[in-house]
Order: sequence, then structure tokens, then C-alpha cells
Amino acid sequence: MSERESINGSAERRLGVFKTYKLYVGGKFPRSESGRVYEVTDSKGAWLANAPQSSRKDARDAVVAARKAFGGWSGATAYNRGQVLYRVAEMLEGRKEQFVREVAASEGLSKSKAAAVVDAAIDRWVWYAGWTDKIGQISGGANPVAGPFFNLSTPEPTGVVAVLAPQKSSLLGLVSVIAPVIATGNTAVVIASADAPLPALSLGEVLATSDVPGGVVNILSGATAELAAPLAAHQDVNALDLTGAGAELAKELEIAAADNLKRVLRPQPAEADGSDASTDWLAAPGTHRLTAFLETKTVWHPTGALGASGSSY
Repeated sequence: MSERESINGSAERRLGVFKTYKLYVGGKFPRSESGRVYEVTDSKGAWLANAPQSSRKDARDAVVAARKAFGGWSGATAYNRGQVLYRVAEMLEGRKEQFVREVAASEGLSKSKAAAVVDAAIDRWVWYAGWTDKIGQISGGANPVAGPFFNLSTPEPTGVVAVLAPQKSSLLGLVSVIAPVIATGNTAVVIASADAPLPALSLGEVLATSDVPGGVVNILSGATAELAAPLAAHQDVNALDLTGAGAELAKELEIAAADNLKRVLRPQPAEADGSDASTDWLAAPGTHRLTAFLETKTVWHPTGALGASGSSY
């Protein structure tokens, strides 16, 4: 038997190596605290993988990690955050084939359509990377006042944002809701699509090998309603993005969020049923998601006098 025949024979006898998907919390990859998993299937019902079924304890751990990371991330320069987001795009580009396979299986797309979606997701990261040091120019500035004062308004990040990812758009929609949150200096706890969580869990691997500090983005998989309820009521969560919530769930979460006056980004009309099936995630995103989780700080400062003539600056 030749060496080539031996190698081929060995290849035919190889066992398949199945990927173990894990959560992404605090820059690490824990299994769910509950020990539970659930089956993820493709659009035709064929088994793809077992995904971790996150628990309320996992959600609370993710909030702790996000809060711990907030100071360093919000304190970084906007230019530096832009560099980090661009690095994520670079890493996504290098793993494009993997994401094409996962998106195609998750969303029932052809390989060519899935490739177009992945390309758009990478471009979306680059787009938001370019906004990190520019958003302040359109959401802040000098205000005219009647008096010898400077009056300056500047945007600041809100804090920890709980994000309910779109249910149908497993990568492009996911990127479209995560990137603007962290681009503006917030940290995120993300609940991935319940039915199509695999691209989100793989995105955690990309973030871990990029320059994103641990805890800036935390990704959970499981039942959306089960995980969203404790996050909406959590006193250390500052804001909610309800994109992936149906109308009834969104209403319940808004009520819970009112307890500590969380900022809430409601689903758009096309997303109101939680399916986001009719949402055009390929469309230009605009800046509304960038400004949704920013606070405005206004500072007054006397101009002061420069000389006996009374001139001032």
C-alpha cells in the first residue's frame, strides 16, 4: 500500500470533529452555569449544533463583566475605539468562509447570498469604526448663551446596555446593533437570536482575538424572554435595545426598565413582531443607533476678561 493510499484510507476513517459553542462573558468562554444546552437546527430542521442555554446567573455575571469593563472602555479615546472596531473587521475578514457557512445554514441562504451578507457585516463594522471620533461633532457643540460664558455640550456613553439581537438576521443584524453601542463607549450584554445563535457565538471568538477588552461585549444564547427579564429589571443595566423582542415582550420589558429609568430603544415598526423579517439590514443605518445610548453633558465656564478695556475671550 502506497503512502498516499494509506493517508486517504485514514481520512475516510476519521471521526467528525464537532465544534463546541460556548458563551462569551468577560473575555472568556464559559459553559452555561445551568449546564443546559439546546439543539440548533438549520432552515430545514437538520441538526447543526448544541448551543448553551444561558441562565439568569449567566446574565447577572455578564452585567458584572460589562460594568467592570465600562470605565476603561469609556475612558479610551474615540480614535482608539475606532482602531479597535476596525481590527474586529479585519478578523472577520480573515474568517469569512466560516461565517458564510454559518449564516447560510442559520438563515437558509445560498452560499452567494450568505457571502454578500457577511461582506455587508464586515463593511458595517468598518462604517461604525469611522464614526467613533465623529459622532461628537453632530451630537455636541458650543451653545450660544446670553452672558460671558462658554456653554459646551458633549456626548457621553450611557453605561451598560442590554441588547436583544434580531431574531432572523443572525450576523448582519447582530453587528448592526452591537457596533453602535460599543463605538460610543458603552459596554454590552447581548442576547443572541434564539433560533440562530451560532454566528453570534462565533463572533465572540472574533472579539476575543481582536483588541476588544474583555467584558466590553458579552454574548449569551438561549431563550430571549427568559434572559431579557432579569436584565430589564437589573439595577446596574442602564439601557435596553429591544430590537429582537416581540410587541408583548417589549412592553413587559419597558415596564421593568422604568424602575431605574433605563434608556429604551424600541423596535422599529418593521421589527415590532420581533421577527425582523421585513427589516432591511442592508440599508444605510444612519446615526440613530449611535445617539440612542448617549447622554449629553453641558458645561458652563466664564470667559474671563483679558485687560482693562474689558475685552474677553
